[in-house]
Amino acid sequence: MRHFFDEASERTRALQAMIAELPFLKELGEGTLSRERFAFYILSDALYLGAFSRALALAAAKAPESAAMEFFAGSALGALAVERALHERYLEEFGIGKGALAAAEPAPDCLAYANFLLATANNEPFAVLVAALLPCFSIYWEVGSAIKRLAEPQNPYRSWIETYADPRFGASVERIIAIADGEAAKAPHLRQRMLDAFTQAARYEWLFWDGAYRLRRWPDGS
Repeated sequence: MRHFFDEASERTRALQAMIAELPFLKELGEGTLSRERFAFYILSDALYLGAFSRALALAAAKAPESAAMEFFAGSALGALAVERALHERYLEEFGIGKGALAAAEPAPDCLAYANFLLATANNEPFAVLVAALLPCFSIYWEVGSAIKRLAEPQNPYRSWIETYADPRFGASVERIIAIADGEAAKAPHLRQRMLDAFTQAARYEWLFWDGAYRLRRWPDGS
């Protein structure tokens, strides 16, 4: 049987090609993305980080083996430390203080993705949760690595690019892929639910960046 990640990647190949062509990411790589769009994104990503970290912590609690438990517990702490530092740098640059962050209402795409992850974390088996978390690792690694090859040293978003093209992040991606492949092999009856969860998360990745580019807010403007 094929490795789960290979099958999931094949299933979402067209979607991931669409992600690579998103104006948000192309302009970010060129360094021409407007400050307004990047500020919208980084605020949404800071809000999303709370749900993502909770989902990682729940994955650690559900993990059947100590190695997977240690990985997800470490990833939860790492997400809070590394990404929060990245967010704080840009939020400070854009004049968004901690008070404004705490009071901010998540944009529609941010809220939908966060709720999907938390619902999966609370209601689905470990294997399905791993599949839902995987695109946030693998797609960011692919995007960061691709952009880094083309980005100029003076790109104003260089810190963001370096974070997701860092070999240490790549090592984490390889580890969660191995966990997902192993869980799918152990529980073939969950494979379709894992594929569905991976696909849905990948869709949310597209929506998240597309929503930031379009500055997609609620109908009342909040």
